[in-house]
Amino acid sequence: MKNVAMFLSVVGLAFLLSLQVHGDDAAQVAKETPLMIKRLPDVPGKEALLEKVVLAPGQVASPHRHNADVFVYVLEGTIVTQLKGGLSQTLHAGDVFYESPTDIHNGSRNASSVESATLLVFFLKKIGAASTFPLPAVDGAH
Repeated sequence: MKNVAMFLSVVGLAFLLSLQVHGDDAAQVAKETPLMIKRLPDVPGKEALLEKVVLAPGQVASPHRHNADVFVYVLEGTIVTQLKGGLSQTLHAGDVFYESPTDIHNGSRNASSVESATLLVFFLKKIGAASTFPLPAVDGAH
């Protein structure tokens, strides 16, 4: 149990670092809440991590990539997101998107300047591996 708590702390820190806000309020980060981590007996060496992520009004997530297959469901609000080489997408509550372990996520931003956006994020990853890695800013990123 102690290892799980330490792992969640490291994962949470990495994810929070990847969601720093650009601009004058650079100390603000997304509120990320781990909901469950579970080893998968039918998929040796893999575990699932389920998190809730809240982006404050106008918040921008910095460029990053994931060491995981990532499935995202927009619970509330609207976000604008873009993967390297792809088109920018505007996603509303009820929409979903996927990121592979090789995708570079140029960034996402909460499209609203007054309401939060809430995401349900499911990671499928190697046991014990960090799920998110911050990257240098990309020209034209959100």
